[in-house]
Amino acid sequence: MSGKLILGVPSKGRLQENVASFFGRAGLTFVQPGGARDYRGAIADLADVEVAYLSASEIAGQLASGAIHLGVTGEDLIRENISDADTRVKLLQPLGFGYADVVVAVPQAWIDVATMADLDDVADDMRRRHGKRLRVATKYVNLTRGFFAWKAPADGRPGRGVSNYRIVESAGATEGAPAAGAADVVVDITTTGATLKANALKVLDDGVMLKSQAQLVASLAAPWSASARAAGRTIMTRIAAETRARAVREIRAQMSTRMERQIVDLAARFDARAPFGPPVEGAPLVLHAPKKAVFAVIEALRSAGAGTVTVATLEDVFEPEPPLVATFEAAIGKA
Repeated sequence: MSGKLILGVPSKGRLQENVASFFGRAGLTFVQPGGARDYRGAIADLADVEVAYLSASEIAGQLASGAIHLGVTGEDLIRENISDADTRVKLLQPLGFGYADVVVAVPQAWIDVATMADLDDVADDMRRRHGKRLRVATKYVNLTRGFFAWKAPADGRPGRGVSNYRIVESAGATEGAPAAGAADVVVDITTTGATLKANALKVLDDGVMLKSQAQLVASLAAPWSASARAAGRTIMTRIAAETRARAVREIRAQMSTRMERQIVDLAARFDARAPFGPPVEGAPLVLHAPKKAVFAVIEALRSAGAGTVTVATLEDVFEPEPPLVATFEAAIGKA
């Protein structure tokens, strides 16, 4: 591998579009000099970055092996394909798209089965009466084994583990396996639950195994050269600036400097920040406030005697020590 940072991104579909849009908002524009069919690309103004277009599952595998430095893929694929994920990769930031839940679903006709404990009873009864094990259709073999093995509560409540089952690996549409007679229950991904309902399946009350979304992930096994580290820091800094800007609104108000203590208290109450410090005489107060708190902050400012108040949307907010950059540098270690 060269000293360049290799960034793995999805090669097709809605996920690819969302990833390109996410990076583009942070000023990180993907380019493919060889055209759309070229599986290698770059980021427009970062010479030490190579973009590799891969399937979402390939990204997980190459992050684990260290063949790529950074990648964007679903957390479900990370957890399924990397058995010791927390020691081999670092999930840096959820990206706010690609949402899907990995769930345990059973036939709606099983009216007495609402929890994993109920499913365990069904599995035991099936083994005792018929000498057969509960069949679970899934593409998520490792996640299923881990979830079904988990026990827990001891204060009179049953644990969640299921023991008498066998996995039927699904190559096609998993949700159709029970109706086809190939399985009894399924472990599958769902976004709205509509497909499961259409196949007469229901999600168990405690059957959500993982709430997944697209993640920006760093490989802990990749060879992080000085140039790759520098490129990674640049990427994290830009993403952090855009993400922070999207989360806040800038509020400006003409306030008396004699109200400095009240201003500090107000900012703390609404989780707002004065990025440039308290106002000097004649200058407006500037606050960065969470979007959901904007109108409450305005009301509080007006009650405190503010004059004109303005609200602006920001493009980027470059903070001195963004948490995302700190997380990235802590994950890959010192050079």
